[in-house]
Amino acid sequence: MDLRSGEAFWPIKDGLLNTYPALKQDTRCDVVIIGAGITGALIAYHLLEAGVNAIVLDKREAAAGSTSVSTALLQYEVDTPLVDLIDMVGKDHAERSYLLCRDAILKIEALVQKLGVECSFKRKKSLYLASTEDDVDLLKREHAARQAIGIEVDFLSEADIAARFTFKYSAALLSYTAAQLDPFRLTHVLLTKCVEGGLCVYDRTTVTKIDYAPQGVTLTTDRNVTIHAKKVIFAAGYESQDYLKESVMTFSSSYAFVSEPMDAYPGWGEDQCLIWESAHPYIYLRTTEDGRILMGGEDDPFDGINPRTQRLPHKVKTLQERFRTLFPLIDLDVAYAWAGTFGETKDGLAYIGAGPDEPNTYFALGYGGNGITYSLVAAEILRDLILGQPNPDTEIFRFGR
Repeated sequence: MDLRSGEAFWPIKDGLLNTYPALKQDTRCDVVIIGAGITGALIAYHLLEAGVNAIVLDKREAAAGSTSVSTALLQYEVDTPLVDLIDMVGKDHAERSYLLCRDAILKIEALVQKLGVECSFKRKKSLYLASTEDDVDLLKREHAARQAIGIEVDFLSEADIAARFTFKYSAALLSYTAAQLDPFRLTHVLLTKCVEGGLCVYDRTTVTKIDYAPQGVTLTTDRNVTIHAKKVIFAAGYESQDYLKESVMTFSSSYAFVSEPMDAYPGWGEDQCLIWESAHPYIYLRTTEDGRILMGGEDDPFDGINPRTQRLPHKVKTLQERFRTLFPLIDLDVAYAWAGTFGETKDGLAYIGAGPDEPNTYFALGYGGNGITYSLVAAEILRDLILGQPNPDTEIFRFGR
């Protein structure tokens, strides 16, 4: 599946950061990671640090799939509000999932600092708007539920919002743990560090066949090259569904644009917090390090690449109109626009852990709006599973839940 339409911003901004060879000879390893996007890169880096002999494969160029169109708003919230998630999966798992995603933001920040390479990481606040009057009570209950587990968050009234922004909403939640980054650059930084550490990365290498056995897996590529591995991790984003017998998600398309650079953001507050809303589907906004505004939303069910591409101009126009209602003092010109396909689960939680169908298979499926934070969670869980170490959080994200 072609995961994107239009002009993805990050590859244009960053250019060709690195190149990786195609796999052209038979090889052996402990773990094969299928997918060289942000998820596969984080997993590979964690396995490298744990001393695991792994290789990374991707049928595209590295980071050219969903990572290239990610808007990279790092938030701890899953797409299901905490109070609703408690009803769906139980109090312990719901609260733990929120805390895991919050801590993932802090761990990504620490990792970026450790790597010492610029990838536009910046801590931000996050504003969650009540889209309708009926959602005000939801936000009040959500505020109490988050505070009860130690998450720092403020409830803003209509007057509070009006004092800080140019738009009017009846209520909002202001969270203090959020961030934004350049996911394309971070992916290449991680993969480069992995290569420097002895891990092999191959792109433009398509897996055409996988043979599963109790003792390991054998993969065959489009060049008739064979890889013998003890285990395989599927980190190919929404295309990982191809390796599952039962569907665990529904496909949707999201549309986004990034503006030309600007000098000021009147009406957006002092630090240009991340913005999203309680409606489903919702809009989402952030800024970039070079002074642009990035906005997305207008999601709809995926019904093919051509229809998605044809709808892009209209969707971008609608997003621009929404932006003008929020920030009438900001004169915005669109520089690039794109659409990407993503997956959603019923409860908003990722699927991470041992595969349900075949032996020696593992999955990192960070579906929904916070896939990057899920990717960090997946990297830690899968590292432990590969090493044979217990990780109680596997129960939260298991298949068949």
